[in-house]
Amino acid sequence: MWCRRLSLAFRRVAVTGRCNFSSLESDPICELASSTLRYGPSSTSEVGHDLAYMNAKRILLFVDPHIAKLDPFDTVLSSIEQHAPDGHVLDIYDEIRVEPNNDSFKHAIKFMAEKTNNHGSYDVIIALGGGSTIDTAKAANLYTCYPPEDFYDYVNPPLGKGLPVPGPITPLIAIPTTSGTGSETTGVAIFDDVPTKSKTGIAHRRLKPTLGVVDPNNMKSMPSSVAKYSGIDVLCHALESYTAIPFTARPSGRPASPILRPAYQGSNPISDIWSLHALKECSQYLPCIVSDPDGDVEARAKMCLAASTAGMGFGNAGVHLCHGMSYAVASQVKKFWVDGYPKKLNTDEENDHGLVPHGLSVVINAPSVFRFTGNLDKSDPLQKYTSDRHVECAMILANARMQRRGNTGQEVPSHRAVADRPGDALANELLELMRELDIPIGIRSLGYSEADVEELALGTLPQHRVTKLSPRQPVDLEELTNLFKDALDS
Repeated sequence: MWCRRLSLAFRRVAVTGRCNFSSLESDPICELASSTLRYGPSSTSEVGHDLAYMNAKRILLFVDPHIAKLDPFDTVLSSIEQHAPDGHVLDIYDEIRVEPNNDSFKHAIKFMAEKTNNHGSYDVIIALGGGSTIDTAKAANLYTCYPPEDFYDYVNPPLGKGLPVPGPITPLIAIPTTSGTGSETTGVAIFDDVPTKSKTGIAHRRLKPTLGVVDPNNMKSMPSSVAKYSGIDVLCHALESYTAIPFTARPSGRPASPILRPAYQGSNPISDIWSLHALKECSQYLPCIVSDPDGDVEARAKMCLAASTAGMGFGNAGVHLCHGMSYAVASQVKKFWVDGYPKKLNTDEENDHGLVPHGLSVVINAPSVFRFTGNLDKSDPLQKYTSDRHVECAMILANARMQRRGNTGQEVPSHRAVADRPGDALANELLELMRELDIPIGIRSLGYSEADVEELALGTLPQHRVTKLSPRQPVDLEELTNLFKDALDS
């Protein structure tokens, strides 16, 4: 069984740490871990062939309840029926919560665990939906394969212990239906922690799907608002991973064993390739897919691939303050709701709470963040590295803006002008794009005020797994408070 094959070699290294490098030593090594990626129109129809190749007779399908009414679900079922091994058994879990929380994770875990205990382990898991569906499948898979003593054992510190995944888990095939999270390529599962009113997650390379099937046809049914906020999340993944602290300057240094090297390593030469690709594609095609998610075939194809390449970038480099601050913004919102998102998603209490789509909760902080990270003091050893990267990102966005708008009499800012205040230049380009896409500006537009700033900052403090990747340090309560003050009106 996949769930029980625990490598003795892994145990020896993880427990004894025999490759004993000093934790104070700068880490000169980076590595890329990613899912196998299959890309192209109608690639979803091939999933049954994968099941046949794997001789998968016990199959568990996680599906977004809204997607269960649409063509991608029918395509998956048809492919399984035609090609999966004779005598296969298919179980379906469709109680996915948009923006999952600790309770919805536990519900999915209980479902999978009970099915496994009563009928045997699954041979493969399929997740069909957006990041919420894929992350839910990752969590259920892990906790069923290696049940912990406490739910928070695998959860990122400081809320949890951050224990490593002990061994291989059941193969997961992820089929995204939104072009946003990149969860089909990453070893991260994000959830709202209800007791602490914060967002956290589980992160380990073993959580990466075995296969990510990226099919532009699956994005046809995306509402424009979903295309907008999932797409802007892709843009922020690219920006944050490219501007993160370099892997050689990561505070934790070189790990005692390569197995303990964090998934989020800091910006590095491998991730840079994927992040820049995603940034260039997003800056050109995001406005197109928002205008016509169904009809603009080229934009749909470009954006869904950009989501995956951004996932390959940030899945190994990490994100930093935009995402770190977003978790408090999303979890503490009171009444705000975005048009185009179905309102009756969860319980009455949760519906009364409101909903900020993940991409919005991220980008709404981004101008404040990049003004902070892009304007380092000249005495800072990372000043040139960080400045150059903010300049490059600002110029990519500016050139794409001018290309979209055509001959309006405006000119692209000069490199010298951008380099003078790179953080401000990048923030200004983001604000231009947000206005073009009709994205709310400033967290005040979500219902927050000066009275909420301290609570938002306190809610961000536990996110040090990402805040420590900011190229500008320290990022403590004082800095976070000032960042949220600046983000009120951006």
